[in-house]
This record gives sequence, C-alpha cells and structure tokens, in this order.
Amino acid sequence: MSISLHDLARSLGLPVLAGDVSRPVGWVHGTELADPTPFLEGGELLLTTGLNALTPGYVERLVRAGVVGLGFGTGLGHDVVPAELVRQAGESGLGLVEVPREVPFIAISKAVSKALAADEYAALTRTSEAQRALTRAAVRGGVAGVVRRLGQWINGWVVLFDAAGEPVHAHNARQVPELREELARLGTSGGLASAAFATDDWHVFLQALGSRARGVLAVGTTEPLDADLNIVNTAASLLTLALAQNDAVDAAHRELRNGQFRLLLNGIPVEGLPERFRVFLADDPPDGGFWAEHDGRIVVLAAESDGHASSEVDRTEVARGYREARQAEKAGVRTFEELAGSLKVPEGFAESLLQPLDTETRETLRTWLGHHGAWDPAATELGIHRHTLKNRVRKAENALGKSLDSPGLRAELWLALHREGQ
Repeated sequence: MSISLHDLARSLGLPVLAGDVSRPVGWVHGTELADPTPFLEGGELLLTTGLNALTPGYVERLVRAGVVGLGFGTGLGHDVVPAELVRQAGESGLGLVEVPREVPFIAISKAVSKALAADEYAALTRTSEAQRALTRAAVRGGVAGVVRRLGQWINGWVVLFDAAGEPVHAHNARQVPELREELARLGTSGGLASAAFATDDWHVFLQALGSRARGVLAVGTTEPLDADLNIVNTAASLLTLALAQNDAVDAAHRELRNGQFRLLLNGIPVEGLPERFRVFLADDPPDGGFWAEHDGRIVVLAAESDGHASSEVDRTEVARGYREARQAEKAGVRTFEELAGSLKVPEGFAESLLQPLDTETRETLRTWLGHHGAWDPAATELGIHRHTLKNRVRKAENALGKSLDSPGLRAELWLALHREGQ
C-alpha cells in the first residue's frame, strides 16, 4: 500500500499542522509557482519554501488539482509556517506539514520513491505468484479450477458466463448484480472486448474470452482492481486456452460419434448401445447417452428422448430406424407407430400390390427396405449372401414389372408390407 502523508511525516519527524494527512502520496514535487496546477496530475505532495504560498486562492487551487498535501520548508524564507496558511489548510482539508531546514527536500522525495518502489515490487511479486497459482489450477482443475482460484486471489466474486449469458462456473457469487444488459452489449457494436463499471456495492470488470462465442469472465471487487487487473487478465488468457482445448476435445468426440453413426447406418454394430432402442430426431443434444449429427440433424439413440421417434430397433437396424424417424417427422407425429396407424390405405391395396410376390420374396423385401436398401446389413439379417439377396430383389422386380430404384415404389411396398404384418 502507498505511504500516506501521516506515515511519511512520522517517519521523517515532520510536524503535522493541519488538514487530512491520511491520503497516500503518489509523488513529490517541489515548486515555488503561484499556480503549479497546470503541471500536476493529482496525488502529489508539494514542497515549497513559501515564496508564493500566501498568494490569494493558492490553497483552493491545490485542492481542486487533487494535491494530497503541502510540505512547507522553514528556516529559509519563513521561521515558522504562516498562521494564515495553517488556517486555510485546516478549512479546506489540505494536509499541511512543516519541513524543518535540517530535513532536506530530497530526503522526502527519496522516502516516497522507496515506498513506491516497494509497492511496485510487492505488486509484481503478488502478480507472479497469482499467475503461477492460476496456471497450476488450470492444469489440475481446468476451467472450474481457474475460476475458483481467481476468486480466492482477488477476494471477490467471479462468474464465467457462456455465450447465452448463463453462468457455468462461479465462485462466491451470492451477491452478483444483474449483468444481462452489460453482457449483451459486450462484443456487439464497436467490438468491445471488455467493460468496467461500478454498482452501489461492487467494481465490476467483464472480459470476453477470445471471442464472444467462448464466453465472458465477470469479476466483482469492493475496490478497483488496479494492479490485480493483471491477475484477472492472466486468468482470462488461461480460460480462453482451456475453453479452446475443450472445444477441440468436444469436436473430436463429436466426429467420433458421427463416424460411429455412419457405421450403424451401414449395419455395422458399435459398442455402448442398449439391446433395443429407438432412433430420435431431436432439436438439441441430450445430456447423456449416444447422439450424433447427420444431415444437419441431431440423431439420438435411446429408449426415450425428445423428438420424432422410430419403432424399436437394435444395433443392426439403425438405418431402418433413421428412415422411420424421418417419416414420423415429415408426417408430424411423435412415433413411427402413430404414422402407420394414421395412414388411410385403399381397401385391397396391400393385397393387390403384393399378390405377385411369394412369402420368401415378401420377407426379403421387408428386411431389405427396413435397411434402407443397404445390401450387406439386410443380407446379414436374412442369413444369406448379398448376391442371393440381389437375385431375390431382381425376382421381385420381374414379378412386379417395375424397378425398385423408384422411391415411390419402395414407399408403396414398405407400406403394403407393414399393413400386411398388422
């Protein structure tokens, strides 16, 4: 913490004469100007021998400029500090100390510089320790570990929001103010990557992580962050890397699931699925279980889930289940069974269409169409060679006098075969 005018005066044996001496000294500057304020930034301790200290409005100008205090040197132009200056300093609250001749002005400057250097070193040491702690937390605890450790270092609350503005990780977040409007503005017009503002109780800092899509880090402290802003920036960088790594892992898992689903569509079983399940077309991925992305859709393999569903299938019948789920979706019904029960088929339609086909051919077509025309899985289910299957399909085409390359004929046959089995 910076040295206050009170502590500075005590360490150097300077008499305190008036005003508020509790404020920290940011710098020391010697001047004899009647109006030095154009050259000041605020927070300074001014040292003077009093050549112009009694100029009208002198004290008021220093106060308006944010001067911390005035050190008045005695033993040169003045043997004592003028009583009028003491009175003005007391009324305005400007800290006033006497600097006897035996205390050189340079000693005061050195004392303040030493204190400021110690503050900077302490801040650098604290930042370095925090960076190491945050890095360890990232390695051991990932995103959640960084959020927790950051909250401990800054002694405030920390929340990591996702792209939708929902909190996903938090530390000491029971008193977090409403941030929806600020989160919505971040990363929009102007391309803001960070924002800082104050509420009645908190100084809040928001930092977008890499891009708005990755999330936003929100930090609240009772005092401005100042030097601890470096700690927050380190945490934001670590969180950005951790989230990017999570995205890469998620992408790899997603591609693996998509590949497994393509195998299932071709009748090749994969591990980790129940014996019997339904194929669902859903709007969003479920919290658990097997799901994949196919043709721009979320496909879920489960006993129960949201979305349009097939009839029950096993691991070798996923292609049929996927087709049934799409048909249920197109018809606007919950399950494929509802679709079959709702179709209005002309009397004698199934009998007329299937009449040329014997029992073996009908069973062959039912299985083959159930696998969406895939040869290998259908042949496997029937227990025959794929060439035998192809011969049976050609036999059906000859009997029907039509090509089964026609989607319309396949749909009619599937419906007729399904109705026949009821």
